[in-house]
Amino acid sequence: MSKEQIFDWIYDDPIEMRIDKFLAEECEQWSRTQIQNWIKEGRVTVNGRPVKANYKLSENDYVVLRVPPPRELSIEPEQMDLDIVYEDEDVLVVNKPRGLVVHPAPGHYSGTLVNGLLAHCQNLSGINGILRPGIVHRIDKDTSGLLMVAKNDRAHLSLAKQLSEHRVIRKYVALVHGQVGHNSGTINAPIGRNPHNRQQMAVVSGGKPAVTHFQVIKRFNRYTLIECQLETGRTHQIRVHLKYIGHPLAGDPVYGPAKTLPIKGQALHAKVLGFEHPATGRQMIFDSPLPEDMEEIIKTLE
Repeated sequence: MSKEQIFDWIYDDPIEMRIDKFLAEECEQWSRTQIQNWIKEGRVTVNGRPVKANYKLSENDYVVLRVPPPRELSIEPEQMDLDIVYEDEDVLVVNKPRGLVVHPAPGHYSGTLVNGLLAHCQNLSGINGILRPGIVHRIDKDTSGLLMVAKNDRAHLSLAKQLSEHRVIRKYVALVHGQVGHNSGTINAPIGRNPHNRQQMAVVSGGKPAVTHFQVIKRFNRYTLIECQLETGRTHQIRVHLKYIGHPLAGDPVYGPAKTLPIKGQALHAKVLGFEHPATGRQMIFDSPLPEDMEEIIKTLE
């Protein structure tokens, strides 16, 4: 049976910061809403005392977060033809197809990758709660590619820590509108909710720090094929950053012209994934081929 997990930090910044914002940045595996709920439940203390979400941390404050054990899982397993790239008793790497939702959400409890994973292997970590067993990070429904899954809580904590410390290698191949002028570069722009459309993310003042490195693979007449490497992992980060620099993803139904090429969803593939094995410490790197629809589009552009 899973036990309560305890995390602690010494706040070492002379600039004050809200406790909920600090924890959201330190614990990327959980949403700010989830963290705020734990604060309300008294699961966050500063210098031994419970605080409210708007508490501002001062230098040398001692922060403790107690993550509750997961509730009993009630999502139904569903048989799926999953592309399992690697699996052992601790971790699993799956190549997710475009169009498949990663985990259930309220009102939508079937047909997701998690449903398929539960049918494939019933032992998944429970740290992320009833709806997201095993899920350490996610990729959008209409993005294809590699995803790591934790099969126990020890592995989950290790992988989540690697993510928060920016030690996980995540490289994407993207087809974008226009000819990107620089052969390589870095987009360093904070991301938060779009103040004009709460269903979208955007580059906004006061957003969470977000860094994307890119390198041009090939230029076409009206498009560019690039590789993007994530340093941080914000919601829709690559999609938002590429729109921000004037080169939105081809086929992106939210952030760019959606129907310029014969592809359902954005032309974005999580191609390379690397991490330290949570049990052995061995560096593991996986590489997946581009999906057929992206390959066909590239051949046509050539």
